[in-house]
Amino acid sequence: KDQAKQMEQIRTALAGGTNLLVVNVVTSGDPDIAQNVLDAAGDIPVVFFNRAIGNEGSDVTFLKDHATACFIGTDAPEAGHMQGKMVGDYVLANFDTLDLNGDGKITYAMFKGEEGNAEAIARTQFGVEDADAVLTAAGKAALEYFDAQAAQKWQTDPEGAWSAKAAKDYMDTNLVSYNEANGNMIELVICNNDGMAEGAVASLQQAGYNVAGAHVVPVFGVDATDAAKALIAEGAMIGTVKQDNVGMAAAICETVKAIAGGKTPAEALASLNDDRFSIAPECGSKLYVAYAPYMGE
Repeated sequence: KDQAKQMEQIRTALAGGTNLLVVNVVTSGDPDIAQNVLDAAGDIPVVFFNRAIGNEGSDVTFLKDHATACFIGTDAPEAGHMQGKMVGDYVLANFDTLDLNGDGKITYAMFKGEEGNAEAIARTQFGVEDADAVLTAAGKAALEYFDAQAAQKWQTDPEGAWSAKAAKDYMDTNLVSYNEANGNMIELVICNNDGMAEGAVASLQQAGYNVAGAHVVPVFGVDATDAAKALIAEGAMIGTVKQDNVGMAAAICETVKAIAGGKTPAEALASLNDDRFSIAPECGSKLYVAYAPYMGE
């Protein structure tokens, strides 16, 4: 994760005669970095992908101002909305089982992958808000953060690495004070990605939960990694949101081929004909690759 090193690699590629760049920026959400890439590229088209090149709104302005650039990624809020709906539906269907202390409320922990990252922000917000909408519509109490005194209703990986280790370390510490013996056990875990979900599951299993014959504290992630799918198959994790990496790769390849054939980046995106892809309504230079919920085969 070294933005300066990436810029050095880009300049080296350009000096070697590259006539098109495909860039997953190291620093997410910063249009100044994207501007630096375009300044280096000059008239050479740039396909940005995956990590956002600006916060919602600023990226649209940036893309509209630069006809040589386009972005292929995911609609940052979509994964959070999808995860939140999944969490709400599951909690509603299993409320009494999950409510370990019988207080009529479900307490949750939230593990955030990175501060300042558009997808992390959206997942952290909507993963709870949309779950609350499902619960309150059915007459149930909204989710309650496990630590009522906390200023922030999430715990962030201090390295910004969305890591299993960070989530496990947090969960290990949380469970010392928040447990069944104290009557305040964490009853639900929502994670920005599957790596953090794996860490949370590991901590819960270490404490005797989420194993065969024991109570399962529902854990939700995003990405549908093979490891997460295996945990879901075992019943140790409940659900995740599939980010279609194959679809993203296909979108990038088709876009590059179209640009090489003489189309502008926006024209290249418009030429893609695939149900997995949609052009952002606010910007013709921005392509979304769809997410999908995953709770097992």
